[in-house]
Amino acid sequence: MSGLGQCAAVALLAILPAASAVAAQPYPVKPIRIVVGPGPDTLARLIGQKMTDAWGQQVIVDQRPGAGGTIAAELAARSAPDGYTLLLTTGSFTINSSLYPNLGYDMVRDLAPVSLLATIPFILVVHPSLPVHSVRELVALARARPGQINYASAGNGTPPHLGGEMLKAVAKVDIVHVPYKGVAPAIIDALSGQVQVMFAVAPAGLPHVNAGKLRAIAASTSKRARALPELPTVAESGYPGFDVTGWNGLHAPARTPPTIIAALNSEVRKVIARPDVIEKMAASGLEPEGSSPESFGEYVKTDIARWAKLIRAANVRLD
Repeated sequence: MSGLGQCAAVALLAILPAASAVAAQPYPVKPIRIVVGPGPDTLARLIGQKMTDAWGQQVIVDQRPGAGGTIAAELAARSAPDGYTLLLTTGSFTINSSLYPNLGYDMVRDLAPVSLLATIPFILVVHPSLPVHSVRELVALARARPGQINYASAGNGTPPHLGGEMLKAVAKVDIVHVPYKGVAPAIIDALSGQVQVMFAVAPAGLPHVNAGKLRAIAASTSKRARALPELPTVAESGYPGFDVTGWNGLHAPARTPPTIIAALNSEVRKVIARPDVIEKMAASGLEPEGSSPESFGEYVKTDIARWAKLIRAANVRLD
């Protein structure tokens, strides 16, 4: 072997133990950050605390609101792929892929799925003054009063807005969209009767339904909501295939090592299966899920394609 070859071999032998040590390094060895964009950070804190207890490393929730979650997503996508920066994703992220023409990231290319955490039903509610108790009655009234019934949303391009657009399309009715800057003001005007109809996300709408201040007439999801098992779905009410499902999931930056993704997935699914976590999630209107990274990745791709089709057909714009 030449002198140069001998030097290279010695250098390689020197590097291999160090590389092996890095590969064998336990995870995690320092605090983990979960970046949260739109919506409350309750779920991230709940899961983060259980992960902290299990792993002995603090899980920090980093709230980065604004621009429908794009600020949080771009931050996470650009972070080091080492498992120490995670992103709490929601259904809004798959909608954003079609709404924002110049996103600084691609959800499929730049983020690695870890697990679906929970699904979130939307409840189709009406003000009690509206004389309807079912989807069929609402559709009949809307057809009798075209352009006279308003529906609220948390803003253009949000799931409640797209839910209303989907209902308009499948039922062939003319109801008027009234966008608000967030869920809270939309709920307030629905409670006062300023708007008569809304797809209310379950955690925000259920307390008012239970108090009799809003009337629930259907669940938006493909299957009945666990919190209101007696409530039919829109699909069951004559519109097969109707499905507006909110969700929360966990992503990491792309190129995060598979071993770290697997460790995160395993721990997250253990947390979600805990009875106390299930109870707390259910009390908030969340339906615990848990999934493999692969099935969650397919779920995200399907959601992106589904919303893209509706957004094009309804010509939904942010302005």
